[in-house]
Amino acid sequence: MASKTRKKQQATQVDQAASQANGQAVQLQVPSKPIHFEQTFETYPAGAYTHEELGLSREDLLAIYRNMLLQRRFEERAAQMYGKQKIAGFLHLYIGEEAVSTGAAWSIKIGHDSVITAYRDHGIALALGMTANECMAELFGKIDGCSRGKGGSMHFFKAEKKFFGGHGIVGGHVPLGVGIAFAHKYKEDGGVCLTFFGDGAMGQGTVHESMNLAALYKLPIVFIIENNQYAMGTAVWRAFANTEFYRYAANYNMPGALVDGMDVFSVMKALRKYVALAREYQPSVLEVRTYRYRGHSMSDPAKYRTKEELEAKKKEDPIIRLKSYMLQHGLSTNEELDAIDDDVKKEVQASVEFAEKSPYPPLESIYEDVYAQPDYPFLA
Repeated sequence: MASKTRKKQQATQVDQAASQANGQAVQLQVPSKPIHFEQTFETYPAGAYTHEELGLSREDLLAIYRNMLLQRRFEERAAQMYGKQKIAGFLHLYIGEEAVSTGAAWSIKIGHDSVITAYRDHGIALALGMTANECMAELFGKIDGCSRGKGGSMHFFKAEKKFFGGHGIVGGHVPLGVGIAFAHKYKEDGGVCLTFFGDGAMGQGTVHESMNLAALYKLPIVFIIENNQYAMGTAVWRAFANTEFYRYAANYNMPGALVDGMDVFSVMKALRKYVALAREYQPSVLEVRTYRYRGHSMSDPAKYRTKEELEAKKKEDPIIRLKSYMLQHGLSTNEELDAIDDDVKKEVQASVEFAEKSPYPPLESIYEDVYAQPDYPFLA
């Protein structure tokens, strides 16, 4: 027994010596003086950037405006259709957050870079160029929907756009985003993965495990926290000891930034920088502060906040902000922008008619699009 103990002690000494040799033991030493930790976080406030600085033409601005308006009008009509029981299941609206989706989409190579998000996915899908027809049909559960009517509101998907959902479990898709980023790096295709999730997901352990792995493996990913102030019905200050979510980047040795999500220019400015870093295999964490005007879902009357708070936030509306900018800079006229609104309304109305006419998926299709591997040994 004494011999085994000596051998164990000798082995421990060898391990300690090896650790000292490669420097690991230094980390175990406790400094005699206090440790000071500093990290700089970039900020992207509203109203700080111009279209010239971002290299946007008048036509670009009109396209961005139209896209944000399409998201708004699409969801307003979707809410009406939900009230008419045309849409079953859940419906989580994105109204108020359009600058985040559009600013992000205008900062990546759509169809080359990947995007994944949680259940509030309609706006991001439309920002990536998915049609109102396929999105509305999906809400109606029809076969012409982007997920063949099987996914519904929370599960929009489009492989051609490299849009990988639409996921219903809070924070559950974040590891998938890391896996997609790993695939980009493994294949050396130069792509990055934008991984969106809400402020409530920051309380999920899997999000932090994902951030740790992304930093450890140097993956091309941007973690985008859409902080709309309320995780379901709980204000962030009631749920988190540290509500400055961008600071969590420091825990994983990643750069972090705080972005005003009510200004599409601010979102674009930030995303361009951190997408470029991701292409160099530097992951990052962006906290984008935004606000949803509606409740968590259609069943939520949002009584946990005051009318005064809601009205105050509407004064920061991202669509009105962009409209005012274009008018003030002589880049458009009220008549031109009203015409865009009329055109968008017609497109959305047409999508409702398209969804109405589209058939439901046949019963036998329930077994289609389901992953199956005939030789998978564990099924035998």
